[in-house]
Amino acid sequence: MTPSNKIVVICGASAGVGRATAVEFARSGATVALLARGEKGLAGARAEVEAVGGTAWVHTVDVADAQQVDYAAAQIEAELGPIDVWVNNAMVTVLSPVSKMTADEYRRVTEVTYLGTVHGTCAALRHMRPRNRGVIVQVGSALAYRAIPLQSAYCAAKFACRGFTDSLRVELQHEQSAIHVTTVHLAAFNTPQFDWARVRLDKKPQPMPPIFQPEVAARGIVWASGQRRREVCVGFPAVKAIWGNKFFPVLADYKLKKDGYQGQKDDEPLSPGRPDNLFEPVDRDMGSHGRFDSDARDHSRQLWMTMHRGAVTTAALLSLLPLALVLFRKKP
Repeated sequence: MTPSNKIVVICGASAGVGRATAVEFARSGATVALLARGEKGLAGARAEVEAVGGTAWVHTVDVADAQQVDYAAAQIEAELGPIDVWVNNAMVTVLSPVSKMTADEYRRVTEVTYLGTVHGTCAALRHMRPRNRGVIVQVGSALAYRAIPLQSAYCAAKFACRGFTDSLRVELQHEQSAIHVTTVHLAAFNTPQFDWARVRLDKKPQPMPPIFQPEVAARGIVWASGQRRREVCVGFPAVKAIWGNKFFPVLADYKLKKDGYQGQKDDEPLSPGRPDNLFEPVDRDMGSHGRFDSDARDHSRQLWMTMHRGAVTTAALLSLLPLALVLFRKKP
């Protein structure tokens, strides 16, 4: 199947990484179904998709409601055709110490970020299983492996997404299913998340540097949807966090105790009465980018090497060839 006739569903498509991913899929010729809560953000996302020559289908959905997700999936199949790729990207977070969190806040972050992924995955599988084909992309995070202070609810939800996906992957393998499930783990990105998340800090929140533009994540997600990789990382800091935590968790604890608080705050005071999108969408189009354009990188060497690992491996082996020849000649 060529990219020009794929049907792609993106949950959390109204802003940030989801919106950039919708545009990237549209550039490849895919028809993109945009799902999110905010009508103004969805309208903006539709306009961006159509501006690059793509076709957009829009529906307001709260992924915390399984019935809404199932209904949207059924409508997409009826109006657009068989779903080829389903991307679970919707999320909410609260930046707050555990001591100041409420039960309702933990519940809501879990319902959107974790159960939203479950609901989207199950809806996709109901349509993909009879055809025995399709790809499900879970947009994960380095925080699915290494939790950080001030984001306990989000980190816990991403840990849960990883556990759910690992279980599902093995079940599909046991069934000898041709449906592929992959996770794309992201580093820190310049998205509106830090302008509309619920916050209990004295300063405006920011992603832990270094920061990448959402189009970098979009390229990784679109590429991963056409591969058979188990997991893909986007941004070397994600690789470093995941592997560093595997081997040096105590060192990671120390580093985060030292830098994990100030690293998530910039120098501007938090505006009083600032709206957040935890329970209701913010009533404006936030776009793909946050306020960190001047600091964000528009490329990732690590992602390039991941996407071209065959060529990188070949080049590395060829670079060792002269040494191998020298050693071989020295043998008696």
